[in-house]
Amino acid sequence: MFDGYDSCSEDTSSSSSSEESEEEVAPLPSNLPIIKNNGQVYTYPDGKSGMATCEMCGMVGVRDAFYSKTKRFCSVSCSRSYSSNSKKASILARLQVTGKPPTKKAKVLQKQPLVAKLAAYAQYQATLQNQAKTKAVSVEGFSWGNYINSNSFIAAPVACFKHAPMGTCWGDISENVRIEVPNTDCSLPTKVFWIAGIIKLAGYNALLRYEGFENDSSLDFWCNICGSDIHPVGWCAASGKPLVPPRTVQHKYTNWKAFLVKRLTGAKTLPPDFSQKVSESMQYPFKPCMRVEVVDKRHLCRTRVAVVESVIGGRLRLVYEESEDRTDDFWCHMHSPLIHHIGWSRSIGHRFKRSDITKKQDGHFDTPPHLFAKVKEVDQSGEWFKEGMKLEAIDPLNLSTICVATIRKVLADGFLMIGIDGSEAADGSDWFCYHATSPSIFPVGFCEINMIELTPPRGYTKLPFKWFDYLRETGSIAAPVKLFNKDVPNHGFRVGMKLEAVDLMEPRLICVATVTRIIHRLLRIHFDGWEEEYDQWVDCESPDLYPVGWCQLTGYQLQPPASQSSRESQSASSKQKKKAKSQQYKGHKKKRKMPVGKKPVSLSSLPMTGGVRRSFSGDEELTPPPYRTLPAQTALEAFPPPSTSREFRPSLKTVATSQLKEELLDGEDYSFLQGASDQESNGSATFYIKQEP
Repeated sequence: MFDGYDSCSEDTSSSSSSEESEEEVAPLPSNLPIIKNNGQVYTYPDGKSGMATCEMCGMVGVRDAFYSKTKRFCSVSCSRSYSSNSKKASILARLQVTGKPPTKKAKVLQKQPLVAKLAAYAQYQATLQNQAKTKAVSVEGFSWGNYINSNSFIAAPVACFKHAPMGTCWGDISENVRIEVPNTDCSLPTKVFWIAGIIKLAGYNALLRYEGFENDSSLDFWCNICGSDIHPVGWCAASGKPLVPPRTVQHKYTNWKAFLVKRLTGAKTLPPDFSQKVSESMQYPFKPCMRVEVVDKRHLCRTRVAVVESVIGGRLRLVYEESEDRTDDFWCHMHSPLIHHIGWSRSIGHRFKRSDITKKQDGHFDTPPHLFAKVKEVDQSGEWFKEGMKLEAIDPLNLSTICVATIRKVLADGFLMIGIDGSEAADGSDWFCYHATSPSIFPVGFCEINMIELTPPRGYTKLPFKWFDYLRETGSIAAPVKLFNKDVPNHGFRVGMKLEAVDLMEPRLICVATVTRIIHRLLRIHFDGWEEEYDQWVDCESPDLYPVGWCQLTGYQLQPPASQSSRESQSASSKQKKKAKSQQYKGHKKKRKMPVGKKPVSLSSLPMTGGVRRSFSGDEELTPPPYRTLPAQTALEAFPPPSTSREFRPSLKTVATSQLKEELLDGEDYSFLQGASDQESNGSATFYIKQEP
């Protein structure tokens, strides 16, 4: 029932020549079920005063938890080992050599079976590795636990995020699962543990209550289940750690041993290799100095070579190869469709900017192609997309909108170059590349049938917009419905669920967010504390969505919800620079201002240069407030903040100004997305309307 769990057992039939082994603990009442595992015996402290040290292994614990009437040994195995002939012989040998009796901190000779010792050692190694990866980056004034408790929020389950650590092996971890955690309600100088039950789950975070408190929630606390101090029941027994009841309830029961046996019989706990699985799921194949092809943030119609500078939780900080000061960078996840292996652009006919560097720098090497996200194979020999066909697409420069779009070029392997009608540059420098199976493109009529506002071309005056009239006026045809991706996975998201989401307009930032709408596999993500105009359409399988607690687990900086006062002060200053917007076109959102006193991860900036076309971020002339420094232990501190106001500067949630194309010309920051498609709920269904003749 409990793998690796040593509990009270009466399997003590083997004989021993010592007096101690003849004076073992009296049998438990027959009405209490017994939990056995590998024949080992383990007792829990009963809360009485006094500590003892095992004369065999040196373990320190509550005296009444020890075996034998004399309380000289912590377990049956220690008692038997002490009394064995081999042990007596070694003691006599040491007495003859040193003339001194053995100390009470003698090393364990064979306290547990070899298998148990190996398992404990493996788990110990996994814990050490995990500790190096789980240094939390605190967010001043924000706590997920308090935020969820005070508002009765529900967080998206970890199983919804297949790309996140433990996303595919979270299993049945749920409420009422028992775990061993540090006992903070204790006056002992050393770290001791106690058993707690999960009261509520919120992503990786769990609300815990110590055993013995029953309905008393006074000492309930939140912790990250994947943290290094969280263990399955039985870990203390395998590791020689004492279990000590909290001081508040220490005298509530006279026999803690019987209480725990009764409480834990039939209960669930974490798998014995849970820490090892956490550690393995946080190993990433991408390494620094790997070379990739990534979208050019200055010309999104082409790619450039970039080098992996750092990897944090699977997120890559890429530095363009030609950047001499290594500040010209770009953030994305290793599964992002925006990065590819070297040679990808040439293989499909995509535009590519050749590097001025004629040969690789020392230590740089091409990333193996198999590490990149795979796209579905498509058959382009039959009916296929053609240049000039119309469709609907999420605008990568304004992720809250789905716009009228046109296929501008058909590439190999199912890739398409798409432009937003009414906003394209004359040279096509703002076309963007989507695969034919991308969940970010939709057939004509998708928004209408799903009651989503479709953004018409800029300057189009015949409102409300009608696809039939527009196709006739432009002399174009709609892309066939059957060519679009209609797969809808059983993603598990529900409206109102909380999560941590990348601000795709400034992809260095990960913010507190909420799912506000679900259309098939398409999620509407709202950033808490900000207006709806900053919402983003994101695919349910986007690698830019994470469970609650992901930032704490990986050491990434989390941006808390913006306060109302911060938003109002920033909005007031930004309104002075707003220009009038046409009623037909919402315009592209600008970079959002940073609320006073808030700071994202302190990474190097994305410099911005001029260009006559749409950019990936606007309002470059406005300078955010000064940065605070991050904790020294984070891997993010090595990169200096931007030095000029024309660089791409991250913000907690920047307030968008409504300036249109004139102000957008200078900026080149690429804001990326994983789009969506299909239906209102999980499962597949037909959702497209037929084309009007």
